[in-house]
Amino acid sequence: MAAQETAQETIQGFLDGLASSAPTPGGGGAAAISGAMGAALLSMVCNLTIGKKKYVEVEEELKGILGQSEALRAKLTAMIADDVEAFDAVMGAYGLPKGTDDEKAARAAKIQDALKVATDVPLACCRACREVIDLAQAVADKGNLNVISDAGVAVLSAHAGLRSAALNVYVNAKGLDDRTFAQTRLDELEALLGEAGARNEAIYEVVKAKVN
Repeated sequence: MAAQETAQETIQGFLDGLASSAPTPGGGGAAAISGAMGAALLSMVCNLTIGKKKYVEVEEELKGILGQSEALRAKLTAMIADDVEAFDAVMGAYGLPKGTDDEKAARAAKIQDALKVATDVPLACCRACREVIDLAQAVADKGNLNVISDAGVAVLSAHAGLRSAALNVYVNAKGLDDRTFAQTRLDELEALLGEAGARNEAIYEVVKAKVN
């Protein structure tokens, strides 16, 4: 299935693809959809808060968050296709001929180029998931209490997406010969992961206190 078609599948179709023996969609696509679900849930809470008299004081702030969460939802959904394309490029590079020294050199170069892309694609997913986590704080604090549990689900989904995508950064960076390139990506990844777990738990506790 083409990469763009993967992002347009039904939920059942996507899950069937994950469960199948086909290599894509895989963990990278699952990470992206986890982040996208988190963004979508933040949008839902915003949409059910905006226009309510009880929340008029936070309406403008949540309108701004809604614009950001919808942009992140679109970005993360598109990353499902990006992950398929990156994986296919790596597999294609490994499948190149290696009968002569020239072919071996060309193949090795193509593999390295593909691995760089395959490192940057999940790193972009990590960035977007971290943005969803950061947005969730205000939604959990100020969103409509009738649906505030969904803000908790949102941050948990985004955190799962972040940590899941991080695994693909690690595995692809490990195969890079350009260690400077690899280390800059790993340093950024650690910064994105830093405090994300603590923030995730803090937001979850805020939501838990409101629903308990």
